[in-house]
Amino acid sequence: MGQDTEGRKRQGMRILRYLNIWLMLGWAQVCLIILLSLIPSPVELPGLIGMDKLIHLFAYAFVMLWFGLCYTPCGAYNRLGIGLVLMGILLELIQGIIGYRSMSYLDMTANFLGVASGWLLTKTRFSAALVYIEDKLMTAG
Repeated sequence: MGQDTEGRKRQGMRILRYLNIWLMLGWAQVCLIILLSLIPSPVELPGLIGMDKLIHLFAYAFVMLWFGLCYTPCGAYNRLGIGLVLMGILLELIQGIIGYRSMSYLDMTANFLGVASGWLLTKTRFSAALVYIEDKLMTAG
């Protein structure tokens, strides 16, 4: 095994050929959440009452799950989850301060539940999805 592989293992990263791309996509998702949380006119989707809470839950679940595809279950991944929860709380507090958005404890709760859901999904076989995708890409090429 190469030195890079050993370093990744120590940092709790999965051994993925395209790890940097996968991580970049994950951080792009984080940036998108921040952007959409702070723009003056959020996208309003018609639908059921409370749909925005589901969007919060799914967004945070997806980003937590995404990083779970890149990290092995370890301290670094758990710290990332704590960071996402804190980010969700901070963004809601900022929304309360900026004036053109409003803070919501229900949004904070949905963000937390999303992170928890994503974390739980990484405890399943689904957490090896990127390994599977990369194996298929390698055998197809």
